[in-house]
Amino acid sequence: MRAAVITFPGSNCDEDLQWALAHVCGIPADLIPASQETLNGYDAVFLPGGFSYGDYLRSGAIARFSPIMGAIKDFAAAGGFVVGICNGFQILTEAGLLPGALQWNTSLHFICAPAPLTVVNTATAFSNHYADMESITLPIAHGEGSYYADPAALTELEANHQVVFRYQDNPNGSIHDIAGITNRAGNVLGMMPHPERAVEALLGGTDGRGVFYSLLNATKGAAAHVAG
Repeated sequence: MRAAVITFPGSNCDEDLQWALAHVCGIPADLIPASQETLNGYDAVFLPGGFSYGDYLRSGAIARFSPIMGAIKDFAAAGGFVVGICNGFQILTEAGLLPGALQWNTSLHFICAPAPLTVVNTATAFSNHYADMESITLPIAHGEGSYYADPAALTELEANHQVVFRYQDNPNGSIHDIAGITNRAGNVLGMMPHPERAVEALLGGTDGRGVFYSLLNATKGAAAHVAG
């Protein structure tokens, strides 16, 4: 497995994410500028946290027009795995790759704190390493992290089991306590908590490794299926 980590102007979690992938989880990862227009030779693409383009207008609103987004849409349409973390999640909703939107936290304050989560769907490429209904803790750091979807979209999300992570003590007002979702096809994940900040015990915990190990499982399974 090889991963691409997209660097937008204003990204500040790209190198953390590359470190978590390559040096902790053993997944080779390259930093790819948002100005690039192609993605070749990758099994997964990650959109990191940060403040892309200064979060002007609203988070992710400008990043969705970056040259790399065309390649990311093609990659996702072909079944490639795409992960958006925090600002990356915001970009994916702005680009239409995931339903809903991220609004200001109900407190109207930036929140930086550990967030207890429940893994409510382990039958995904991003969560299969966890146990069903496992309780994990990942850091959050966002001002616009309150997930919202209209009633019809929310009903579809729940009916299709697209919710992967839920907050145990909702910190930001997200509807249905949603912390992370996939698209209908199950190959695109958006999540507000930061798994890359929870991969080393020295820094507070290793619960985030499960996201990356799950992708390793998924890519190995896909390769075995093709070989068979």
